[in-house]
Amino acid sequence: MIARRRPPENVKVNITPMIDMVFLLLVFFMVTSKITTEQKKLEIRLPIATAAKYVENQKGREIINIDAEGRIFTGDKEVDMKGFKAYLKKRLIEHPPLQISVRADARTTARRIKEVMEAAAEAGAIEVIFATYKQ
Repeated sequence: MIARRRPPENVKVNITPMIDMVFLLLVFFMVTSKITTEQKKLEIRLPIATAAKYVENQKGREIINIDAEGRIFTGDKEVDMKGFKAYLKKRLIEHPPLQISVRADARTTARRIKEVMEAAAEAGAIEVIFATYKQ
């Protein structure tokens, strides 16, 4: 008895799931990069510091903006001091640890900076850095 060979089957690879995953990743990165850009959109004239150092790891850092009049912004939303404290506490619970980057205008009063620092300490921030330009 002679064994017959089967004709070779056409093997097809379904790449539809891979295309779906690539598309979802693309959308995810587009949305998250837009959020980071929006947090820095507020027009702020940063102070100049001669001893400024660049922080390599900005990942997971909450960006707080303070304009020249002392108004506090979380992202593009203005909040009062009570709302700011509540925001920081909620942020710590949802995404610990709480690390903050403060972008304060060069004309912001020292009193307002101190209030923001105290609110960050009360909320449990482990690190607060200030954005500056290096001279």
